[in-house]
Amino acid sequence: MDKIQMKTPLVEMDGDEMTRVIWKMLKEILITPYVDLKTEYYDLGLKHRDETGDRVTVESAEATKKYGVAVKCATITPNAARVKEYDLHEMWKSPNGTIRAILDGTVFRAPILVKGIVPFLPGWKKPITIARHAYGDVYRNTEAVVPAGSKAELVITAPDGTETRELIHDFKGAGVVQGQHNLDDSIASFARACFNYALDTKQEIWFATKDTISKQYDHRFKDLFQEIFDAEYKEKFDAAGIEYFYTLIDDAVARVVRSEGGFIWACKNYDGDVMSDMVATAFGSLGLMTSVLVSPDGVYEYEAAHGTVTRHYYKWLKGEETSTNSMATLFAWTGALRKRGELDEIPALCEFAGKLEKAAVQTIEEGVMTGDLIPLSSLPEKRKVDTETFLHEVAKRLDALL
Repeated sequence: MDKIQMKTPLVEMDGDEMTRVIWKMLKEILITPYVDLKTEYYDLGLKHRDETGDRVTVESAEATKKYGVAVKCATITPNAARVKEYDLHEMWKSPNGTIRAILDGTVFRAPILVKGIVPFLPGWKKPITIARHAYGDVYRNTEAVVPAGSKAELVITAPDGTETRELIHDFKGAGVVQGQHNLDDSIASFARACFNYALDTKQEIWFATKDTISKQYDHRFKDLFQEIFDAEYKEKFDAAGIEYFYTLIDDAVARVVRSEGGFIWACKNYDGDVMSDMVATAFGSLGLMTSVLVSPDGVYEYEAAHGTVTRHYYKWLKGEETSTNSMATLFAWTGALRKRGELDEIPALCEFAGKLEKAAVQTIEEGVMTGDLIPLSSLPEKRKVDTETFLHEVAKRLDALL
């Protein structure tokens, strides 16, 4: 068959370790034989980020704003051990944090439901979508080690030069201090993205923070959400028969565990990071999770919502067999291809993305899966395959569907 032609490139952000290996395999086995793939490529592997002073990360985000759709591989956010391992010039910030700060918007994460993979919480019958704010908080923090005998203050300098000071702590002994911020415009964009997504998917939406403790920072989120909902969305929600409500984050956790799913759970940046992993794991696996960043001006960045699978990578380097789940990476590619097809009006590209997803799910439902899913599957007949074999098994089913 003729390859599907693309009009506009995708922004392709390569990554690190085992997911980088899967990235190349997946393209060669499941995409380029069928699609005349056009991408603007950026290498976000840790060594290249270090070589460019992390400029490549900023460039990839700017390219995403230009072309409208990106697909991103999992990347390393270095800690002290990684600085030594990779001989880095400095401990670079999270590339996801940098990209999200430039694009703004909201990250939506939802589980990939597969027959035979039973949630750890049997009451969960429907997907739970995590809507994660994509700006600020700990990902844009300023922090410092504080020597004993120091005083730390929060200082706000107004446009007229006047200062407001709040004591953070009078350090008798040594310690650490951290400053976080957020922006009203970004919080408002987050709220509107959540409400629009709820209306589009006809799902109720919960929003949770800890405003009883954080009486100004978290309360600002709560107030802006409520003001925007009342002014712009209440009538639309009533007409659609769906609900928005606010609750404390600890209460939300209890409600979620007792629920049957089928709703959107909106969280601040760090809360969403943690809760999306909890939801993904409880549904089955971090490898069975979709993730897309949607900006206020309609820019989309699709990614795998897990790490770089370091343990498998070092096995692979030794020539040992790995059985790494590639579903989240696969769905990042299909999400980006489908959106590119929608924006460029290429129905064949959208159809291909849908059939590739169907083939991948079908492969697992027919009992062929990677090692992480074997203990989770209730299927009577199942076969563990290695990383590359799984992709070839998907290709067999994709050929049949096409």
